[in-house]
Amino acid sequence: MKETSDTITTPRLLLRLIDSEAAEAILAGDLQTAGQMMGVTINEDLLDYHNSFKYGQKQLEDDPLYSPWSARAIILPDEKVMIGLIRFHNRPDPEYIYDYGKNAAEFGYSVFLNYRQRGYATEAVNAMMDWAEQKFGICRFLASVSPDNTASLRLINNLGFLKVDEIMDDVDGMEHVFLRVKQ
Repeated sequence: MKETSDTITTPRLLLRLIDSEAAEAILAGDLQTAGQMMGVTINEDLLDYHNSFKYGQKQLEDDPLYSPWSARAIILPDEKVMIGLIRFHNRPDPEYIYDYGKNAAEFGYSVFLNYRQRGYATEAVNAMMDWAEQKFGICRFLASVSPDNTASLRLINNLGFLKVDEIMDDVDGMEHVFLRVKQ
């Protein structure tokens, strides 16, 4: 994994921070402008994540230090196409996850439908956890997954996460909470 100030590079992917201007264009539904700003083609599937971008923009307004933890485009560099999204929900150690331990961060991810089942999500998740550990010393990671999302449940299980809770999310409904402690 290589990193610049705004991009994490894996063998097949770039995980590029989506800056506020590109996020505003996405929120306005202007994927062409956002894509030009980021140097990629953005699939219309991204419009399904409007609430995620609103949440991220609110996080940045409330806490400018959230920036490196915010939304990143998952990009196939050879095709210059965005195939998904990954982000941490907050900076590490927000109070709401203290029950699962200190020095923890929660993340979420999605790979667009036409790019699933190729290992991209696994590669992106591993890179984000490595980045957080190497750059900030974070070793505990949380992921909340719908019990109906068999692909994500398989991914999280294969990465060594253990189920530690079940919660009812106001937006997403029932979610299983998984924890991984990196050694």
